[in-house]
Amino acid sequence: MKQQKITAFQYNPFSTKQRKVLNWWTDKSPVKGKDGIIADGAIRSGKSISMSLSFALWAMNSFNGQNFAMCGKTVGSFRRNVLFWLKLMLKGRGYDVQDSRSENLCTVSDGERTNYFYIFGGKDERSQDLIQGITLAGIFLDEVALMPESFVNQATGRCSVDGSKMWFNCNPSSPTHWFKTKWIDQAKNKNLLYLHFIMDDNLSLSEKTKKRYKTMYSGVFYDRFILGLWVLAEGLIYPNYQKCVITPFETEWSDYTISIDYGTQNAFSCGLWALYKGVWYRIKEYYYSGRDTGVQKTDTEYAEDLDEFLSDVWQTRQRIKVFIDPSAASFITLLRKQYKNGRPCYNINPADNGVMDGIRDVATAIQTEKIKVFNTCENTINEFGGYVWDDKAGEDKPVKVNDHAMDDMRYFVRSMRLVTPKTPYKSILGA
Repeated sequence: MKQQKITAFQYNPFSTKQRKVLNWWTDKSPVKGKDGIIADGAIRSGKSISMSLSFALWAMNSFNGQNFAMCGKTVGSFRRNVLFWLKLMLKGRGYDVQDSRSENLCTVSDGERTNYFYIFGGKDERSQDLIQGITLAGIFLDEVALMPESFVNQATGRCSVDGSKMWFNCNPSSPTHWFKTKWIDQAKNKNLLYLHFIMDDNLSLSEKTKKRYKTMYSGVFYDRFILGLWVLAEGLIYPNYQKCVITPFETEWSDYTISIDYGTQNAFSCGLWALYKGVWYRIKEYYYSGRDTGVQKTDTEYAEDLDEFLSDVWQTRQRIKVFIDPSAASFITLLRKQYKNGRPCYNINPADNGVMDGIRDVATAIQTEKIKVFNTCENTINEFGGYVWDDKAGEDKPVKVNDHAMDDMRYFVRSMRLVTPKTPYKSILGA
């Protein structure tokens, strides 16, 4: 292995577990004959950094002129969470790294050897088409439990060069998840090394930082992200929801925002949010179910109801930001045509409607007290108490009954990025 050069960019020490990741493939390793490695466990435990560096160093020490693949849930998330740091570490070790964003290709050279690392995203079933045809000497799949099985099967099937190896990295999900049952549980039969990480395996995290992460999650998300366990999602989705329910109060609100789950026959749910001292409050709601009343409303009628619902806010002359399910195309078009000639208007934004990402973020926002809900929002409170995991789905899904306020809340928290930042993580070993 090449010696690390002294540069302005310094690394935190690697833990024992991370050093196992870095050295398992080397000549003196007793497990060098394994065909790959799986690392799972808690968030921020140092998996991605050590795995990505190990993968690149193995490739550069074992091959010349070969193709490799590095995969994340999306190309953007991989670039942000992994590749940014990997390039710094490789350059710090004396490698020349050329990154072609247009081709999603990193060319790495040490003067004697040059290899090619292609970046792929595996977010849905169609992603398998992107990786077909390429011949690989090795592959690294970060966040593999978030990828469809078809993509992973297609990607691993491309590793046909003699001596090729596979790197898998993920946080836990359900114990019935296909990656748990078909890869982790079968690691010995597949000749793979399996390592489990906890936060203590990341030496860059202080005790204060670890304590902060432990206070961010509750329920199944605490068990998975903090304890690193593959556990079932069962019972209430937000078991501590009462923590965010409060008695209304009057104050000087700012940054009025509404979130809408649009329905014609199904319920139409809208929450009005306002900011006060860094906390977002759901101060009132609009809720109408055509199914329950037997009378469906038109887009125009909903727009009129919304105007009345926001009558007090219009008096402040504020422009109101709106997050709405992007599938409500006709209603979005109508709202964009409304409120001209100097009147206050809507700032329409299609919501981020990723279900599991949104549920996780809402759970964290409740736990960290980033959101509060006035107890006058009766439909929201009622849905909290009945919003449960579907134990018959075979995967993490909520029961789709009386969940419209839960959906619009999810749109708000996820789209506003109250929990998940848009900027890169700061800790070099924090993946």
